Amino acid sequence: MTIKNIIFILVFLLAFGFLFWSCRNLFLYMKVAKKKDDRFSDIGRRIGNVIKIAFGQSKLLRDPFAGTVHFLIFWGFMLFLFAVIEAIIQGFYSPFNLAFLGPIYSLITLVQDIFGVLVILAVITALIRRYILNIPRLQVDKSASLDATLILTLILIVVVSMFAQNMANFAQNGFVQHEYEVRPISAFLTPIFFNNPASGTRLVYEIAWWVHIVTIFGFMNFLPYSKHLHVITSIPNTYFANLEPIRNTLKALNLEDENAESFGAADIEHLSWKQILDGYSCTECGRCTDACPAHTVGKSLSPREIIVNIRQRTKDKAPLLAKGITEGKEFERTLVHDYVTDKVLWQCTTCMACVQECPVMIEHLDSIVDMRRDLVLTESQFPSGLNNVFKSLETNFTPWAFNSADRAEWAEGLGVKTMAEDPNCEYLFWVGCAGSFDDRYKKVSQAFAKLMQKAGVEFRILGTQEKCNGDTARRLGNEYLAQMFMMENVETLNHYKVKKIVTACPHCYHSLKNEYKQFGGHYEVFHHTELIDELISTGKISLKQNGKSTITYHDSCYLGRYNEVYDAPRKSLGGIKNANFVEMNRKKDRGFCCGAGGGRMFLEDEEGGRINEERTREALETGADTIASACPFCMTMMTDGVKHYDKSEEVKVKDIAEIILENLSTDVMN
Repeated sequence: MTIKNIIFILVFLLAFGFLFWSCRNLFLYMKVAKKKDDRFSDIGRRIGNVIKIAFGQSKLLRDPFAGTVHFLIFWGFMLFLFAVIEAIIQGFYSPFNLAFLGPIYSLITLVQDIFGVLVILAVITALIRRYILNIPRLQVDKSASLDATLILTLILIVVVSMFAQNMANFAQNGFVQHEYEVRPISAFLTPIFFNNPASGTRLVYEIAWWVHIVTIFGFMNFLPYSKHLHVITSIPNTYFANLEPIRNTLKALNLEDENAESFGAADIEHLSWKQILDGYSCTECGRCTDACPAHTVGKSLSPREIIVNIRQRTKDKAPLLAKGITEGKEFERTLVHDYVTDKVLWQCTTCMACVQECPVMIEHLDSIVDMRRDLVLTESQFPSGLNNVFKSLETNFTPWAFNSADRAEWAEGLGVKTMAEDPNCEYLFWVGCAGSFDDRYKKVSQAFAKLMQKAGVEFRILGTQEKCNGDTARRLGNEYLAQMFMMENVETLNHYKVKKIVTACPHCYHSLKNEYKQFGGHYEVFHHTELIDELISTGKISLKQNGKSTITYHDSCYLGRYNEVYDAPRKSLGGIKNANFVEMNRKKDRGFCCGAGGGRMFLEDEEGGRINEERTREALETGADTIASACPFCMTMMTDGVKHYDKSEEVKVKDIAEIILENLSTDVMN
């Protein structure tokens, strides 16, 4: 054993010992989170997510250029693991190499050589984007920026030192490669840097080897203290991400827990271990904030900052809690208020754009709503405008101050029966609060009812037995009211043995389809655009020619991103012969929110611009004379946006049900 081997063994033990200690601390800090969260089911699907999202980089590649840069760096490092393993074993036994793998070794060395160049180019590109092009979402505070620069520099050193080893080794062997070693780029560069095989090549090799191995050990020990901790945690975070269809649902609180000191999350100990892991996994890439509609129009909300602040609070408080310390200056502050302000929590529209864009499967929305729950249920601190909303929900079973006895007035004269009158039907039409009380959206309820009648669909309504679905209360953090409505509605629906439900409201649709299961409500739920598409495709209704209209369609977040219903509305509109259908720039899973979700429908804008005006501007730029929507909130917000631009005479906002009814052929089947 040489002095080199002895020194290496000491360095190796210190490096991995310190790494183990650091990772152990991170694990202990996660354990301070007391909220239960089972993420161990369905191993096969979880592994599939890891393959597709973590290794396949599918979310990063949604941005083709930046995604390709990261893809090259990621896979370059994955492939360099063979070189790292080879170098580590050489530290114990200097003559070792992987040539015994034969042709496989040839493939490894060839790919390493090619990817080495690609990684160098990718790192340089990343630095140019950050410091010369000044890509907005990459502009972070000085500390995070230096962190990113250091990581990129270390990556560069790892690759350059690998090439230096290869070239020195090649020159030392008289410009002849070992058997099975295929390194064309290293071979090409060697004569440029080494004219004489005997001129210090051994020394260069040893220096490059030590630089390579020390940089690797330094890199891995810096990660637990860096924003690039995601290099370690992103794969586990992807594995433990919520699976569809649960991913876009909120978990129920146990409101009957007599031992609970609070409801929601005031601080990190009220979060789950997965929410702490989310904080560890954030690389501050800014994709979430870049996609956030509130941030886009100049509001303070930044989903990235919320997750970063959770990580910072964990660093500040978790070490104390892990040691059993429960008092002191650090305990005078909390995550809510001091790290994450109330204002930014109430600016969220719950549109899920942040979750959709996150490449490491962080679930921003769960943490935001948990903090809202604390403000509402534990502290009773919420915007004054919500007082009337919560009061109306309690007394009228709707967010608006309408008499619940008037819920079925929209159907007068249409011959629509209630379940109480005759429960024998195929579908229950869940009308929703807007469809029952809002003057504009009552016309949508009437249009859809007429379509079903013309198509011969047997349907009923609940009438005055229907109550708010609970979505608004739940997203606003009032889990108590939400659960009250959900349980009462489930009792009513199960009493009538309801199997199929159709609704024109995406918020009702999402709750009934995905979240009512938490309370025993298992139904086959359809959005009205899905049923309309089915009626057209089966020939139960047919459409006439209309060469006059130019139509654009606005994707509802709760219909699109939440439930991936993108094609049905477009197919229905596409069935109108000769109508000109045009798309907005931001569409489908990249659609832009109308600004009304998450209870924002009932809150005033106190900062920045209006989200609905930004979205309406984009719709108007298409030149369409009709903006098609499929949501009552979207219709209201887009209508207000059209008024803001003084385009009410030229551009109409209509629900898909209204557009289809207007374009029914005279040979409709009954």
